[in-house]
Amino acid sequence: MKLCDLMRLFAPVRPICEPGRIVDADDLATLHAHAFRHGWPATEMEALIADPAVTTVVAREGRTPFTRRPVGFVMVRAAADEAEILTVAVAPSRRGRGIGRLMMDETIRRLYFMRVAALFLEVDESNGPALALYRRLGFREVGRRANYYDGGTANALVMRADLK
Repeated sequence: MKLCDLMRLFAPVRPICEPGRIVDADDLATLHAHAFRHGWPATEMEALIADPAVTTVVAREGRTPFTRRPVGFVMVRAAADEAEILTVAVAPSRRGRGIGRLMMDETIRRLYFMRVAALFLEVDESNGPALALYRRLGFREVGRRANYYDGGTANALVMRADLK
C-alpha cells in the first residue's frame, strides 16, 4: 500500500449532503432536540420529509454509504417563487466545522434550480454564529419578532436572501 493510500484511509471524513429520507426521521429528531429547547418529534420530521413542498438536505459523515450518519440538516418549505427555512440543526460535536455552510450552499443551489427568487428565515438575535453565516450568505434583516423565542424572552430576526 502506498503512503498516499494510507493517508486517505486515515484522513478525516468530509461530510456530504444528500436529500433527507423518511428513515432519517429519528436521527433528525435527535439532532433537532440537541439544537433547540423545543425539539420536533420523529413523526413531525417524517411528515415534513414526505411533504412535496419541503426540501430536506442532510449532511452525513461516514466512510461508506452504509455507515454515513446524519450530522446536520436543513428543512425548507417552498411556495411559488419564495421559500422559508423551517429549521437548521448541526450536531453539537460538529459545530464550527463548516457543516452549516455546506448544507446552506446545497440548499440554496437546489432552490435556485427550483426557480425560487427569495429565501426567508427567522433566527434568534443572540445566535452569533448563525447570524454570521447567514450574513456571509447574503441574508439581510427585513423584520423582527419581539419575544419570539424562549417563552417570550428572546427576539427573532427575520432575514431574506435574494437568490436571483
